[in-house]
Amino acid sequence: MTRPRKGRRVAFAKDDTAPSQDDKIAGLRFTIEPAHGGSVVLDFVDLKPRRLALAFAKTLRSMGQAGGALGARSTIKQHACAYRIFFAYLAETGARVRGPEDLRASHIDGFESWLEAAGKRPIHRHTLIAKPLQALRALDADTPSLLTPDLKRRLSYTSARPIGRSTPRDAYSPFVARQLREAARADIAAIARRVGSGPVSVAEGGGRQDLLDQIHAIIASDGSIPHTHRHVLRIYALRSLARAPFVALVPLMHSRHCMLAADLVPFLVLLSIETGLEIECLKALRVDCLKHPKAGTIEIHYRKRRARGDEFKHIRVRDAGPMTPGGVIRAILSLTERARRFHPSDSLWVYWRDGALRDVIKQPEWTVTAWVKRHNIRDDDGALVHLTLSRLRKTHKALWYLKSQGEIARFAVGHTPEVAARHYADIPSLRPIHEAAVACAFQEAHDSALKLRVVTPRQETALRRKRREAAALDAAQDVWLATCSGFTQSPHAPAGAPCPHAAWACLECPNAIITAAKLPALFAFLDFIESERAGLSAADWRAKFGQAHARITQQILPKFPKTIVAKAQSAPRPHLHLPIEVRG
Repeated sequence: MTRPRKGRRVAFAKDDTAPSQDDKIAGLRFTIEPAHGGSVVLDFVDLKPRRLALAFAKTLRSMGQAGGALGARSTIKQHACAYRIFFAYLAETGARVRGPEDLRASHIDGFESWLEAAGKRPIHRHTLIAKPLQALRALDADTPSLLTPDLKRRLSYTSARPIGRSTPRDAYSPFVARQLREAARADIAAIARRVGSGPVSVAEGGGRQDLLDQIHAIIASDGSIPHTHRHVLRIYALRSLARAPFVALVPLMHSRHCMLAADLVPFLVLLSIETGLEIECLKALRVDCLKHPKAGTIEIHYRKRRARGDEFKHIRVRDAGPMTPGGVIRAILSLTERARRFHPSDSLWVYWRDGALRDVIKQPEWTVTAWVKRHNIRDDDGALVHLTLSRLRKTHKALWYLKSQGEIARFAVGHTPEVAARHYADIPSLRPIHEAAVACAFQEAHDSALKLRVVTPRQETALRRKRREAAALDAAQDVWLATCSGFTQSPHAPAGAPCPHAAWACLECPNAIITAAKLPALFAFLDFIESERAGLSAADWRAKFGQAHARITQQILPKFPKTIVAKAQSAPRPHLHLPIEVRG
């Protein structure tokens, strides 16, 4: 700065206005403008040791700038949070570290053990360790001579321990999905009626109608109005004098001109459930995302940042009504048209929040929770649903899985069969269906092991219409527990010879046919083998009659209607012609 003289203005050189590179406070408190999600303000002033904090802050700034490794606001905040946890570990363990050059491999291994002692699960430990390691790798790439050799070797891997398999994010049940879909559709229709409906009335906003009309005109001409405007303050004063209940007047006035932050929830919910798109992809949709209409469908073009090398994708969705995905996106374009005049943007989402029009969605959790409470959305147990928007994609996939009946070729849309099965089919909410399928398969295998043929009355009626089958049912060789389809073609004797087994071996014979007419004989045999319990030990009775008893009670009787079984049980028991080895 030049020394000023009387009557002359102070002049500054360029070096005077440039920020000092040694200003540690400025280096630890900074703002990053990532490619997605809006700016993020970070403050590392309280981190110790300070020189190490400066190195981490410098690395985070470089990774978060345009073209860096971290392109989203949420990712940068996650890295900053992990840095704080790492510095807390260094402070708690009393590590003698002043800068990056003092770090050792033992500090990284100790950090992992410290997280494990704190109860962090393997997958959580892995994600926390990875972020400081990424910063140290960036430091090493920038200054190769800074880190010690043993730490450089440690940077080649994240963890030497197995991280296991992460718990899959679960889907909501069809009952919850139906409630979410109905609530979202009702809100979208209400928002469409509200925007552009005219000024707020005195009954809604209070005060005087002329003031409300003037506020409405100001928003229409300027795009928004501050809460400190004299007309707004005047209405609040009049409401206070009238002891009227509090009303958020400024959001209410803007709601007649554009969408509010709370209005985004039903649109995101419905689009995610109907299309299966990730929430981050829906938030990043552009105004020209609808392309190539065809026969009641249309393509949604979107960007999936995580798909490195294949980020730009499209999906064909229904476009046959106002509540189909194509119709919902057109409704958003229509509802944001006025706001886009004052806030030009190619983002699909332009809305009012906290006194200004915005085009970047920072969806606070309270708006989602308030929406669920307002619609009283309950889960299968009757409790209020804790709605996590990222679970809606899994919900869409689970509903499609049920609709496609688990056929992986139809279900794996946009994924390989392996990824679809691992990430979207193997989830807790679908586990009962899989268990039922396994139980059904076991039951079929169990039934197929039953060699004899059980014919219910309905099946018997149908079979008698066929001459070949009727001959087997009316066979002349009728044994005592079953109708025999081939007494001289027994699997237990040479062809043409009579069957050597005349007792309950019929229950194991593939020639046997059990009809309703044989049920009284089966009950007579059950009476007999039950009476044999008194004269035999449990082991001997089980060895002699256990399999036959199980065949009758578990595999034959359940096949018949309960009325037929009850009638046979009450019928007179036929005389049993038991072989001598049974009676002896």
